[in-house]
Amino acid sequence: MTAAGSRPDASASGRTPPEAITAQVLASFESTPDARLQELMRSFIGHLHAFITEVGLNEDEWSDAIRVLTDTGHITDDQRQEFILWSDTLGVSMLVDALSHRLPPGATESTVLGPFYVAGSPLRELGANIAEQEAGTPAWIHGSVRSLDGTPIANAELDVWQNGDNRLYAVQDDDAPDDHLRGRFATDPDGRFAFQAVRPVPYTIPNDGPVGRMLEATGRHPWRPAHIHLVVRAPGHAALTTHIFDAESEYLDRDTVFAVKPSLLRTFRERPADDPDRPAGVNTRWVSLELDLILAPGDASHDAVIDRGRTH
Repeated sequence: MTAAGSRPDASASGRTPPEAITAQVLASFESTPDARLQELMRSFIGHLHAFITEVGLNEDEWSDAIRVLTDTGHITDDQRQEFILWSDTLGVSMLVDALSHRLPPGATESTVLGPFYVAGSPLRELGANIAEQEAGTPAWIHGSVRSLDGTPIANAELDVWQNGDNRLYAVQDDDAPDDHLRGRFATDPDGRFAFQAVRPVPYTIPNDGPVGRMLEATGRHPWRPAHIHLVVRAPGHAALTTHIFDAESEYLDRDTVFAVKPSLLRTFRERPADDPDRPAGVNTRWVSLELDLILAPGDASHDAVIDRGRTH
């Protein structure tokens, strides 16, 4: 291997072989002060160069790749994060999540945060409605937050957000109030929570940019199955970022971001309009869902939610 800054090794013919270029690049990171950064960079370069060599990448293909990256940068702003969509649709987000959250048996499984999270949702009273305007079939969601040993967790925070029957999240919908279909709730002394939402529907990720062109070119679809997002936090417990999927939804077996886990499927129970247990203000058919969330031990303060930006 050559030393950093030296000339690439030459073959007997005096020409520089491709592997000598890789060796020189790897050697350039030998003096990286941060050991973890050095490990990441050298491994990344090794795999990247191996991929280019394996497929025999040509100049036109590399130019196309640069163009895609450039377009991704141009379409990304404080409202849209196309790089996150790349991460999600290539399964990278779910793989990182799986490696980062090796939860013990019994704990509720995690999934990706998704691109529509917005910090600072309003703190609402137990039983409140997160739909600030008409948004679909009313859904009464209730349950408890508990530790692995079954102990109820009082004052745990649930940060909830979802889409409506127009397939849009509030951050995508110019006609919706900013706090529509999102809110934060604290569990009661018995660890219980309840809120009114709407039954979620499948929707497409934004597909009018580079990621959408990739999906079309590769014969893939942009659909996600119906789900509700939750981030659950409680002192002494690891923060949980997860989805709850409608077990009757389409696309459960082909989620474009690979986030479906069988343990997160739940059945929404159909209820008639005249059901005596209907939530306040509901005068049409509705659904209910009982949901128990089990947190693993840990330190929630160390599990900051990533600010992924909004995606229109």
